Amino acid sequence: MTELHALAEAIGLVRVWWDVVARQQEVTDEALAAIATALGYPADSEAAIADSLARIADERRRPPALIVTDAGQPTPLPASLGRAELVAEDGRSLALSIEGSHLPAIDEPGYYRMAIGPHELTLAVAPRRCHGLDAFGSDRRFWGPSIQIPSLRGRVPQPFGHFGHLDDAMQRFASLGADVAMINPVHALFPGHGIGFSPYSPSSRLFLNGAMGDPALVGLPPLPADEEGGAFIDWEGALPRRLAQLRAVFNGLSPDMRSRVITDSLAGGDVLRRHAVFDALDVRFRSRGLGGWQAWPAVFHDPDGPAVRQFAAEHPDEIAFHLFVQWLAHESLVAVQSRSKAAGMAIGLLADLAVGVDIGGSDSWNMRNHLLDGLTIGAPPDPLGPLGQNWMLTGFSPRGLAESGYAPWIATLRAALSRAGGLRIDHAFGLSRLWVMPDGRASSDGAYLTYPFRDLIRLAALESHRAQALIIAEDLGTKPGGFAEAIDDTGMFGMRVLWFERALDHGFIGPQDYPPESVAMTGTHDTATVAGWWTGHDLDWAEELGRLPADSNRQREEERRAWDRGLLWATFGGEEPRPAPDDPAPVVEAALRHIGRARSQLALAPLEDLFALEEQPNLPGTIDEHPNWRRRMDAPLEDLIADPATAERIDTLAKARKEPPAGW
Repeated sequence: MTELHALAEAIGLVRVWWDVVARQQEVTDEALAAIATALGYPADSEAAIADSLARIADERRRPPALIVTDAGQPTPLPASLGRAELVAEDGRSLALSIEGSHLPAIDEPGYYRMAIGPHELTLAVAPRRCHGLDAFGSDRRFWGPSIQIPSLRGRVPQPFGHFGHLDDAMQRFASLGADVAMINPVHALFPGHGIGFSPYSPSSRLFLNGAMGDPALVGLPPLPADEEGGAFIDWEGALPRRLAQLRAVFNGLSPDMRSRVITDSLAGGDVLRRHAVFDALDVRFRSRGLGGWQAWPAVFHDPDGPAVRQFAAEHPDEIAFHLFVQWLAHESLVAVQSRSKAAGMAIGLLADLAVGVDIGGSDSWNMRNHLLDGLTIGAPPDPLGPLGQNWMLTGFSPRGLAESGYAPWIATLRAALSRAGGLRIDHAFGLSRLWVMPDGRASSDGAYLTYPFRDLIRLAALESHRAQALIIAEDLGTKPGGFAEAIDDTGMFGMRVLWFERALDHGFIGPQDYPPESVAMTGTHDTATVAGWWTGHDLDWAEELGRLPADSNRQREEERRAWDRGLLWATFGGEEPRPAPDDPAPVVEAALRHIGRARSQLALAPLEDLFALEEQPNLPGTIDEHPNWRRRMDAPLEDLIADPATAERIDTLAKARKEPPAGW
């Protein structure tokens, strides 16, 4: 092993890996050196590599900022240090004798301030498992829709759906017996910017998309009627108008309401204020064509620098406005969750946590020491995507997590769970490893960077326990070694999507084969709808965009689809003859019954399937070629639900959930 390879191993870079077809791949030394350097460990010469290895050895000798352990289990420590003094979150003090090199077991989950000799650190004691659905009764079988909030319409014309429309949806589904609704990410985007509107490319995962806030949910005058638009959302025009409307609401606040917003914002601390300052600066500089903080004048690159402090001091009302926008979004979403629980939903909102943040956004600016700098994340090249993917996102730095005592991960979990009954972690494999590449380099110049997986999922379990909330891991695709076992042990629910649940003979598995601690789904925002798949509409898109497999053609794909239709209909056990490709309605109903009968404790169906639509919200791997995140429903939700065919489909899913699961 060369010194460079030793350095790569020490910092968690995987030099040899296997792709989706089990073919061995090896990262070049040039790529390893570039990534190591970007991670803060220079590797451009033998001397630099030696210095970096020495630095790593020194870092490992330092006491950690946080130790994560399991409730009821002894905690291994670096060395025998005598006694430990612990202070629990409620202020209780505990004195424990260190036995050999282990701290005695602590039964109560929580965070403890710990002093061992001269060292002070935090001990996180995680429960054995996440908070689960058994807390609501072992005989309950839960169901609900998954909702793309912007797609919703109401009676008052609006250019896109907001939290008021979500509240209406939650109330209507609660009345139909649903216990949960999974929503698209509602992280903060760039305010008033109508170009970067993907919910999976946020400016910050700590804060909310202010354009989603609804003044009517917090007792303020409602947003004015606006352009309704057609089948697609005009984000470029709608988001600047929404920002202007929110300014009008802010300018009309009563003194008492302004005082309330100020008081609540102070409780958000410096991190909230820094985000508001970022948004104010972004609005200012983006109007001059400077998008992303790296394009700002250099004096504004430091959040704590004199130029930023001076700007905030000279523009207090602008900062107050952006604090108000965050307050409104937060209070709106809290109201939606509270009202959904009051309406009888057991879980309420199931939030979605994006895998990373925009490299030029608020989190990148505010948490530079905690995030990857000079690296972006994506996917490696493989036979299905020979060029790989660069998502132009950044994520947590393993070193930054360790040095901060995992503070940004804990804060991100708490932010999401403070206004929802559960959380879906997008691309949960990223808790184990992420494909990273240096800025400006191709995906082929990347490598897998490993993360402290066990600590991250145990902290998720602890935050789940504290919030009494469900955790779902988006685990679709080729799993890293040990991932599935660890997720199962921690009590996170995996996702079981109809299209991917195949048996060894390539047929679809029966509902009795779905594991109980999972979420059964007819599809996701990234997959074809049931109607779209049955009619072959997804193949229409693939052909139009030149995305058919390289070794195939439309005729061959049609033949494969015809065979798969037979397999799917046979799995559904339909007594009627197989419907024709242009007759998807019976298939949609059968698919809903299928996941409803699954042994999974939770079943979710996208609105697109409940309404038997052919179009999907997003087509992975496309940007402008497909109208991603732009589609709207054809009518207000109350009209769509009242349609007899839709009502029957929803009733099919609800009734299937009340039956004993298949195979029991």
